[in-house]
Amino acid sequence: MTDIIKTRNLILKHRETYPLLQIQDIFKFLYQSTFGCEHMIIDKEKVIDYIRQEYQCAKTFDKYNTVEELDGNFCRVNLSILNSGLSAKTLGGLFILSSTKNSDTKEALINKLDTVKGLINEGLLPFTKEDFESELKKWEDNGFPAVHHSDIFRNNYKPSYRVISKDYIPFLELFAETDKRMAKGNVRLAVEGSSACGKTTLGKIFKKIYGCTVLHTDDFFLQPSQRTSERLSAPGGNIDYERFLSEVLIPLSRNERIAYRRFDCSEMKIMPPEEIIPESLTVIEGAYSMHPEFEKYYNFSVFIDISPEMQKQRILKRNSPAMAERFFNEWIPLEKLYFNTFSIKKKCDMCISVY
Repeated sequence: MTDIIKTRNLILKHRETYPLLQIQDIFKFLYQSTFGCEHMIIDKEKVIDYIRQEYQCAKTFDKYNTVEELDGNFCRVNLSILNSGLSAKTLGGLFILSSTKNSDTKEALINKLDTVKGLINEGLLPFTKEDFESELKKWEDNGFPAVHHSDIFRNNYKPSYRVISKDYIPFLELFAETDKRMAKGNVRLAVEGSSACGKTTLGKIFKKIYGCTVLHTDDFFLQPSQRTSERLSAPGGNIDYERFLSEVLIPLSRNERIAYRRFDCSEMKIMPPEEIIPESLTVIEGAYSMHPEFEKYYNFSVFIDISPEMQKQRILKRNSPAMAERFFNEWIPLEKLYFNTFSIKKKCDMCISVY
């Protein structure tokens, strides 16, 4: 699908959803599509508090989809998402993170506006060419600033949403479930999945949103003395599960401080310990994080699934040809053996696809 066709389809869908929308609301849709969050983020606590207040006052949640796609790298997420268990604090964090995402250019906005003009000429939008051109000139002369919804739109549809990066949309259910479980006690979450599926990136998102402890199974590859043919041929055998269990998961289960000793693959040795004090949420991310030796130490788990095509694209983009070959011929086959032998995906509480 070309960009123009996608823009046309999304604008027409927007008009169908909100038949009383005005030219001003089209501008807002395209501004958010292009530039994302238009609000100046100053105080995180004020952002969260305002979300809570707005949620309490909103009455129209059942009429609209929770997530509304914009024509770009952002979505509108209706505050009805809080009905799923997602906390205002987490939504506020996602909103603030989204405000730091790279936006598109003014040229992209102008191209989208040209598409709107075409739809008006075809009689597919309820505006005259003259009215649209007049309003557009005023907006352009002011430098295309952020705009509010029209009074007609606000009065009829009472919009209650936040603009969130599309990068976070696949994980909204995961964040909601995490929030529900954290309300009941400490959470130890395993993030499992194939190479290049985004486990480490997701761990970083959790760290930014929750300020939680994030640990990595990649820090526990086998030491040279452990790399025997027998060990490497065993499903899940290429992770130092003995050390990860004794040094990380057992102390974590007792809510004790962890002496975290990372294995440095470049130097092929274990680094000095780093003291880690577990938070109420601890995320353990990485392949083999759901090894049978580890399962009982978690109370939540998620499998990130990726298509072979996307996995290949990501690996080739991130690595040298020689390193990519090691992924394809060595590490990915070992992961598949482990996943299949222990039915890892089925054992996880949740599965998220990033196809």
